[in-house]
Amino acid sequence: MTNGDGSKPGIRVLVVDDIPETRESLRKLLYFEKDIEVVGTAASGEEAIHKTRELRPDIVLMDINMPGMDGITSTEAISQQCPFAQVIMMSVQADADYLRRSMLAGAREFLAKPFSADDLVNSIRRVYELGLSRRMSMEQMEMGGEARPRAPKKVVPKGKLITVFSPKGGTGRSTIAVNLAMALQSMGDHKVGLVDASLQFGDLAVLLNLQPAHSIADLVPQIKELDLDMMTSVLTPHSSGVKALLAPGRPELADLVTPEHIKAILEQMLAIFDYVVVDTWPSLHDFMLNILDMSDRVLLVATPDIPAIKNARLFFEVTDALQYPEEKTSLVINMADKKGAIGRRDIEASIKHPVALCLPTDERNVLKAANEGIPLVVSNKKSPLAQAINELAVHVLEGFTLATEPEGADEAVSAPQQRTGIFGRLF
Repeated sequence: MTNGDGSKPGIRVLVVDDIPETRESLRKLLYFEKDIEVVGTAASGEEAIHKTRELRPDIVLMDINMPGMDGITSTEAISQQCPFAQVIMMSVQADADYLRRSMLAGAREFLAKPFSADDLVNSIRRVYELGLSRRMSMEQMEMGGEARPRAPKKVVPKGKLITVFSPKGGTGRSTIAVNLAMALQSMGDHKVGLVDASLQFGDLAVLLNLQPAHSIADLVPQIKELDLDMMTSVLTPHSSGVKALLAPGRPELADLVTPEHIKAILEQMLAIFDYVVVDTWPSLHDFMLNILDMSDRVLLVATPDIPAIKNARLFFEVTDALQYPEEKTSLVINMADKKGAIGRRDIEASIKHPVALCLPTDERNVLKAANEGIPLVVSNKKSPLAQAINELAVHVLEGFTLATEPEGADEAVSAPQQRTGIFGRLF
């Protein structure tokens, strides 16, 4: 998208703050940015709505605390009446409640005062790029000067969802998820996506040495208009070819993502990728149950010790109650050769479920890979653990090749979603 002279259009910004000195300071901070233009200022929430309609800015820098109509109320009105504009909220109070209310009102980002010029400029550019496809589609549909938001196209999921789950921490779940995605990517002409659904303390960005500009939280304010272009814009590419949807950078943002959101997001991911690998965390709340319901294959990771085996057995009781097909879940024993480990046959006898694969212990190389941000299947392909994870990828691919989809499977999977809460789901 360019101007008539071939140059890129500037990002049009409206500054809203009830303090004149703050408005002028923000204008000066942005003055020397060639791609950003401050097109106006407003001193109140009411004036912000009027100026947004009149000036049609791309970005509204909105102070949260103002006399009269505050920033949150103003943001709600702008999001409904002027969907071409995207709001960045500013506040000296950076607590979780303000952040949550701002994002639910429609703000795309939250800046805690005081912030640097670099923080401000990067935030403006990031939010602008995130909403670019949406604005372009709206401009194409403008009639009589009135912009109408485009309804997102219905997506048709084509990929397979692979969820790596463990009911106990410390089993190596995230390491397996990352390396499995890398292995799948290397085994043919596949498009592989990776999702960090451990929303509060996800580690995938660290394990892949990625510096993400966006996260899953960026999709929440736009969830009703979510489409493939928007989905693609928040993915972080890895040199392997895998593209990752990463967890929020701040734990409090996790509360913004609901079970309904994750379902819509995964549907979009499955329309883009052949295989989507999801890393999770030990929980069976509705958010996680939505992911498990949608999964084509669940890799249940356990270690060969009594607490992990006990939790794995309980998990299989849950899947039985949810009427998941037995072949949907594969039991993977990690660190199977650790000193004092319980043997495979004893584990199978206790859980009453076959072990699909045993992964060897490789603490030194796993730690090195985590610290360097280079997955083991890339940095040390000949290691026994890397080879075992490649075997796990083959196991997953063969399972999809052999599987046949029974009629009415979609209805069977969606049925539990009609019940609320885990106890309603199970009993």
